[in-house]
Amino acid sequence: MLNNKSRFLFVRNKYYHQNIIIMLSKKLEAALNAQINAELWSAYLYLSMSAYFAADGKPGFANWFKIQFQEEQDHAMKFFNYIVERGGKVELKPIAKVALAWKSPLHAFEETLKHEIVVTGLINDLVALAQEEKDYATESMLKWFVDEQVEEESTAQGYIDALKMIKDNGFGIYTLDKELQSRSYTPLAD
Repeated sequence: MLNNKSRFLFVRNKYYHQNIIIMLSKKLEAALNAQINAELWSAYLYLSMSAYFAADGKPGFANWFKIQFQEEQDHAMKFFNYIVERGGKVELKPIAKVALAWKSPLHAFEETLKHEIVVTGLINDLVALAQEEKDYATESMLKWFVDEQVEEESTAQGYIDALKMIKDNGFGIYTLDKELQSRSYTPLAD
């Protein structure tokens, strides 16, 4: 059943030469647009952390957070492209201000974990909405993000655990900073 709450993308059915309508509901479109904003805010947060650690003489931490920034931009674009592909309208909203300083590397990673837990909740809400709307294509697309969030939380927790062991040991911080400096950015495959 068609209604004015949905946007439509007409695709040619190669077997019956009929148009098939792939719908993205207004409710789901709005939620996906909100997620673009959340991903861009995440990118902004991680870029701020990168700048903080660059100024604090910790190039490895700066590098790690800069790559997080790049990955969050990729996530935002994945949502952006999906909305466009489904015939929806992308609506970019202002990005809220982020923190500019952290007490320590441990504090930054604790804040990272807290933030990633919030993002996991947002992704889970999107999955629930896609199920409620019976939009299985969106649910399928979101599975990648569900898996990504498991990795994001696990990685942040791993660095928290390492930093708690290191405590204020300057050599330990230096060694971890060197390790983080070797991380490189890998763009998402299209």
